[in-house]
Amino acid sequence: MSKALKIIFAGTPDFAASALQACIASRHHVVAVFTQPDRPAGRGRKINYGPVKQLAVDASIPVFQPQCLNQEQLAQIESLRADVMLVSAYGLLLPKTILNIPKLGCINIHASLLPRWRGAAPIQRSIIAGDQKTGISIMQMEEGLDTGPVLQQFECEIQATDTGSSLHDRLAKIASAEIVQVLENLQDGKLITQPQDESQVSHAKKITKQEACIDWHLSAVEIARKIRAFNSWPVAYTYFAQQRLRIWQAEVSNTKIDKLPGSVLSRDKQSIEVATGKGVIKLIAIQLSGGKIISAQDFINAHDVSELCFTAKPVGNQLRVSA
Repeated sequence: MSKALKIIFAGTPDFAASALQACIASRHHVVAVFTQPDRPAGRGRKINYGPVKQLAVDASIPVFQPQCLNQEQLAQIESLRADVMLVSAYGLLLPKTILNIPKLGCINIHASLLPRWRGAAPIQRSIIAGDQKTGISIMQMEEGLDTGPVLQQFECEIQATDTGSSLHDRLAKIASAEIVQVLENLQDGKLITQPQDESQVSHAKKITKQEACIDWHLSAVEIARKIRAFNSWPVAYTYFAQQRLRIWQAEVSNTKIDKLPGSVLSRDKQSIEVATGKGVIKLIAIQLSGGKIISAQDFINAHDVSELCFTAKPVGNQLRVSA
């Protein structure tokens, strides 16, 4: 058996924490963790540890939280004499000077089948695009954004009901189940790097809250994908009677339409049907600002939605379709 690896781990959110947990539970030694600085969160703006930091603290692993990676961090990483640096959703780009320090280099866990969906939001972009599959790519890092050669990939089917949250969790589970063996295969020279096909590259730009506002002129299929992709963040939304209405669950309907996009067509015990630019969408689980997530039936019981429209922005007391 090969000697135990000395691992530096760099990551911040839940997705990365699952891979860190796998490394901690293995025979290898995590010598340090790099993670984003603590930031205020929630209504009280309380400073909380990120998932990776909390896991590292609980395991008594040294934690470093630089705002950027400069000469000080370069010296810290050199002093650790690690065999490999494992990166997962860290949030900072590693300069070439750091990439060359560990014996086996820096390895990244990326939530797509590279070269498809390089960048910040591969999980949501794959759902929005209607991809039928995605996966985990373990890659050797280079200076570019997700440009390095791939060491190994693990495919994952995207279900018709998958949300950004459910797909995130399934991919995190795949990564945590496979990463230790990938590192050991790399150590033993059993992996052959595969360069990415630049002609197949697509980019997963960062998700913004503004992007989650529903444009009812899109097709029902496109809107339904966005609602799934943005669950559980930032959550797709529209406006009803000057109030922001978040949409957590919806599905495409076969109902025929002759009304403007955003118009409420009908309502029943299970859903509210809304016209789109092409087709109809059924709203199933929704949430008014400051309220709880409720069923369409509960919303209908509390509000008169007949002859009204949902809009992309509040338009005064009289609701109308946004142009």
